Amino acid sequence: MTANPERLLWMYEKMIEIREYEETMARVYLEGKLPPAIQKGLAFDIGSGPVPGEMHLAAGQEPVAVGVCAHLHDHDTVVGTHRPHHFAIAKGVPLNAMTAEMFGKDTGLGHGKGGHMHLFDPAHKFSCSGIIGASLPPACGAALAHKKRGNDWVAVAFFGDGATNQGAFHESLNLAALWRLPVLFVCEDNKYAISVEKSESTSVAWNADRAAAYGMPGVLVDHNDALAVYEAAGAAIERARRGEGPTLLEVRTDRYLGHFQGDPEVYRPKGEVEELRRHDPIPALGEHLRRQGLLDDAADQALRARVSARVAEAYDYARRSPYPKPEDALRHVFH
Repeated sequence: MTANPERLLWMYEKMIEIREYEETMARVYLEGKLPPAIQKGLAFDIGSGPVPGEMHLAAGQEPVAVGVCAHLHDHDTVVGTHRPHHFAIAKGVPLNAMTAEMFGKDTGLGHGKGGHMHLFDPAHKFSCSGIIGASLPPACGAALAHKKRGNDWVAVAFFGDGATNQGAFHESLNLAALWRLPVLFVCEDNKYAISVEKSESTSVAWNADRAAAYGMPGVLVDHNDALAVYEAAGAAIERARRGEGPTLLEVRTDRYLGHFQGDPEVYRPKGEVEELRRHDPIPALGEHLRRQGLLDDAADQALRARVSARVAEAYDYARRSPYPKPEDALRHVFH
């Protein structure tokens, strides 16, 4: 399945937007956390600064999000992971409200009460969770609802390679295959489950091979390429829309940053990240567009200017937004 020019340009712009968003967050997140702590001889202060709590960023993993979401409609469901921003951006979640949520502001998606691992946007049918493997069962639920309503809507569950050793993974694949649910399971294989290398935790070289045990297709994209993901995801999503059931898609992707911001990354071989960045998927897609006559320097600069303006506006909006009122602490929560 070949992407048309409009889709290709959308994918390229969204990949740049995701990368700029994540790299901006990497800088903003450290505000108030490192310099004062070092001067006082204290440890990394995870609770200080404008964005408190943990932060998991996805720079390098953009092809997975855009290659899949390029096929989705507004009514399709996406369930992400604890590293969710690239999926949210590709699904169309508004940057302003998403960023305000991470800043703990009342204008955020969850009025500042969920944070970056718990982004919920019913209008764009997007959600995520901080629990490993927790994306798969809700995606099956959404797919079951779609099937019972008799429409051709699909659900997508994104998860990391570490989640494939959780019970929820196996239970969800079994159920989805048994009931022929219109769901796509997408494994982001970035080699590490937190700090544990895949070869030390998983008995098979590729998780896509596990699909055979549940009677569904298993598809592997073994390089971090947006066009390859687009082609593989397109076939799987069309299969689901036709009522032919689920597919397990595994993509070998690259995480340029730590598991979390502040991660010392002592488990990574020296020079690994530098080598990964030499195969950056964004310039690769840009070169493809240039060869196709769809992009030149002027168009590229204009596109990047649009992206920078959107990202800057989102962070400015989050900084300017008010915090929730103390008396609202128990609103929007279960009692």
